[in-house]
Amino acid sequence: MDTAGITESKRSWRDVFLSYLQPKMLGMMSLGFASGLPYMLIYSELAFWMKKEGVDLGVIGFFAWIGLAYTAKVLWAPLVDNLKIPLLTKTMGHRRSWMLAAIIGTVTGMLIIASSDPGTSVKFLAFGAVVLATSGATLDISIDAWRIEAAPGDSQTNMAATYVLGYRLAIIGAGLSYIVAGLTSWNFAYFFMACVMAINGCIVFFIKEPHRDMRRKMDSIAEASVEYIVKPFFSFLTRLGKWTPLVFLLVATYLISDKTMGPMAKPMYQSVGYTEIQVGLVSSFFGPWPVIFGGFVAGAISIKFGLMRCLLIGSILMVITNGAFAWLSTVADPKTAYLFITVGADNLAAGFAATIFIAYLSSLCDLKFAATQYAFLSSMFNLVGKTLSGFTGVMAEKMGFELFFIFSAALGIPAIVFALILLFFGPNAAKGIRNSEIET
Repeated sequence: MDTAGITESKRSWRDVFLSYLQPKMLGMMSLGFASGLPYMLIYSELAFWMKKEGVDLGVIGFFAWIGLAYTAKVLWAPLVDNLKIPLLTKTMGHRRSWMLAAIIGTVTGMLIIASSDPGTSVKFLAFGAVVLATSGATLDISIDAWRIEAAPGDSQTNMAATYVLGYRLAIIGAGLSYIVAGLTSWNFAYFFMACVMAINGCIVFFIKEPHRDMRRKMDSIAEASVEYIVKPFFSFLTRLGKWTPLVFLLVATYLISDKTMGPMAKPMYQSVGYTEIQVGLVSSFFGPWPVIFGGFVAGAISIKFGLMRCLLIGSILMVITNGAFAWLSTVADPKTAYLFITVGADNLAAGFAATIFIAYLSSLCDLKFAATQYAFLSSMFNLVGKTLSGFTGVMAEKMGFELFFIFSAALGIPAIVFALILLFFGPNAAKGIRNSEIET
């Protein structure tokens, strides 16, 4: 029996609303912005810029592999979880010091990209993208750990919704780069985004460092490896037991359709005939608001009805709305209204699904290993999608945009099946329900 709805229904709608007004929620919104801006400037804007400069679609698709840094971050997450940065950690605390260092790295990556010319060579551009992606992934590790440690379990969905709000505001900010590029150049647009990132990054000086249990000093590399690497992963097996493989399969496939279709969305817009101004206004200025609305709806109803039911609804919505891009790719007249409808529906579903998914991943983590475990889970769902996304340019060229988007939408069907199995047969731990929540 899924007791999530029973447990969470003790909180009134007034309590749900007031929970969003806490200072840490405002800090979470700003950190969500800091997390989203680097990703969008790699994942989307670079593709549009390179397409305009005549870079081959296959090369643009391969650039998506740079985003595998968000998958590989699990390799250095134990360092972010445990390694102290000289001087910074003592003055700012563990999580905030890593956030500041990573933000400096993202600004550096944007400035390198701003100095590039993809029309003549993509090597320097690729280097800047690697710096930006690696720093952005490191920033995500520290932000995710801060979010999990800064709020109790029953506030994680609210924190996730606020994170999504900040993340989508970053999409609006990244969308501004289209307008800036249209009026000036893409080089200046990336310089402008570097300044925005630096200003927003000042939030790390104002948020509170969360409480962390002091860990004893390890006497050897072997002992440290067991404590910081082996234990976090075996902790999953202890809690989930035989359901661990199915939970991991759900995590790996839940956002796969979005991850796969994403790199080709903007090139498809250009192929259909949409201008930079249309894309910037609809996709980046209007588009995030349905996502934000979907996120807060998810944050409210999951508290009342449980994570697993909402996780299933989100997986179904994503398959349906992602398929709408196949229709958009066939329109003969690139009307703004068509883009408005497609992007709005897809983003509403994405906001709902992403918020629920973030809360679900957070519920699977042990507070003692927050950064390492969340990085592992997020790397898992990035791995399949990001690996496939590197081939999206080649697939779109051979299949055509319509068939490609039908294929990418269908990739979300396995997640629906896994969610159904866990909903009806899985234990509480696999549904994101902690024993302490049931007892309270």
